[in-house]
Parts: sequence; structure tokens; C-alpha cells
Amino acid sequence: MKSTNKYSVFIVDDDEDDRESIKDAFLENKHHYNYVFMSNGDQLLEYLVANPPRENTLILLDLNMPGKDGRDILKEIKNARNLKPIPVIVLTTSSSERDKQTSYELGANCFVTKPDSYNDLVDITNSIAKLWLVPQQGTIY
Repeated sequence: MKSTNKYSVFIVDDDEDDRESIKDAFLENKHHYNYVFMSNGDQLLEYLVANPPRENTLILLDLNMPGKDGRDILKEIKNARNLKPIPVIVLTTSSSERDKQTSYELGANCFVTKPDSYNDLVDITNSIAKLWLVPQQGTIY
């Protein structure tokens, strides 16, 4: 199945290697989208305000970043009327139940702990693509 470039996936993580690994993991399963790297949440918010998001946008957000952390950014996104509809998946090294609960309370659509192995990351990104980015046949909304 061929994916389309009409989807934008924002990968917001202060670790450059993690951003590249996440993108590579999507590409392993032939999920070709418009990948946009952001190294912090302020950069993401600045970009989204200047370039109002269109449909088919997904944000993968790390929690632990310098400056405003992922929790602050998630809260701002979900409190902004024009940004609130964008699905936000928290993709973080944290496996803390408190971080998970807080993320959901702030409006995260999903919380995923980054796996230790690249193969597991490939599986996770494939699941994310299938759930959030690949149009489902026969789905009624």
C-alpha cells in the first residue's frame, strides 16, 4: 500500500538522533509523509501559529525537552481552538504512570514509551501510521 505525502508528521524531540530514528522507522514500512523536525516545543508552536495546520496533521511530542517541556506544549496546543483538533501522540522515554496520566489529562490522544530497540520502534511507528495516518476503508465518522 502506497502512502501519500498529504499527511504532515511533526516529530518534536530535542534529540536529533531520536528524530531521525523515528522518521527512519516510519520509512521502514513505506510510510512516506511530510516529516517536519522540531527540536523544541516553542519552535513547534511558533511554526503552527505562522502556518495554520491543515487536515491530516499529526504531532509526535517528547515530554522532556529544554525550555517549555512537552506537557506545557501539549496544554497550549489543546487550549488553542485552531490547534486542539490536531492529534498529539506523546512519544517519550518516560514510562511513569504519572506522566501518562498527566498527558491524557492535558489532552494527549495517545501515550507511547520509546522502546529500547529499533525493531520495536519500527513496529510502533507502523501502528501509529495505521491508526492515525492511513485512511481506513469503510470507516464511518
